[in-house]
Amino acid sequence: MSTTERTISPQHFNDINSIEWQQMAEGVRRKIMTYDEKIMLVRVEFETGGIGAVHQHYHVQVSNVESGVFEIEIEGVKKILKAGDVFHVPSNLLHGALCLEAGVLIDVFTPMREDFI
Repeated sequence: MSTTERTISPQHFNDINSIEWQQMAEGVRRKIMTYDEKIMLVRVEFETGGIGAVHQHYHVQVSNVESGVFEIEIEGVKKILKAGDVFHVPSNLLHGALCLEAGVLIDVFTPMREDFI
């Protein structure tokens, strides 16, 4: 199929201001930026002290620290990450985040998180 034959839908382009925030926990909210059945991009905003509770899921996760400072825990190992740093969470590993300085994580999941929609 050539590029000109493909169908481009409105979901291919998303204006960040048109996507509503979802409150996840005290001091933590997210925007589901875009997804299909294979991949999902999520923006998660944390206030200082906000907690992404330790959890696990079968999805593979890659995250970029857009801003702020976070203590990221994966399988009991904790590291301090700042803007520009990344972390990778293989399927079913326990992981969580503590926000030390207000910021944003950009999370990518594969496959998409059905439980988020």
